[in-house]
Amino acid sequence: MVALTKGSGLSTATIKYYLREGLLPPGRQINATTAEYDETHLRRLRLVRAMIQVGRIPVATVREVLGHVDDESLGRTIRLGAALWALPQAAEPDEQDDHVRAARREVAQLLDTLGWSNTKALITVSPAYRSLVVAVSALRRLGYQWDAELLVSYAQLMHRTAILDLDFVETRPSEAEKIETAVLGAVLVEPMLQALHRLAQEEESARRYGFE
Repeated sequence: MVALTKGSGLSTATIKYYLREGLLPPGRQINATTAEYDETHLRRLRLVRAMIQVGRIPVATVREVLGHVDDESLGRTIRLGAALWALPQAAEPDEQDDHVRAARREVAQLLDTLGWSNTKALITVSPAYRSLVVAVSALRRLGYQWDAELLVSYAQLMHRTAILDLDFVETRPSEAEKIETAVLGAVLVEPMLQALHRLAQEEESARRYGFE
């Protein structure tokens, strides 16, 4: 336990709490009062800490995500999808809203234009698809007619980003580490990408308009 405390920066009480909540697997029991922990426990603690302290994800949700991370009965795509889909997501859109229906048509056209047949097959269950529809419908409701043609260039940029993401995930040695890395990316890398986007906007704005 001392090694876990030093390696993770977490208190013994917090680590014991994570153990009780099922967020950290038990160590190898040496005797009645002592358990041995290894690098996999330390790696898991870092993931849990990032999800709870940085991502501010509820403990119950973290437990659900980790359940999918550890489910070796699933193939990688389903395992990864289940873990990411368990993270907090956008609310269901109002299907009676004309803007939502219009957004669904534009997103469907976008997926056809991109040839994203795998994504299209998952739209009934994909939280990411739902989030995109909610965002596009909100923009259209405000008078910004975002359509498939406008979205294509953004989607292509994100596809290149996804390739970089998964290239990095594949450098991890074990299947569990690959899924953990993808989850960590959703919690930490997505905010980093948002920050880079805003920095790029600031840079481009200054180049175009100066500092006046």
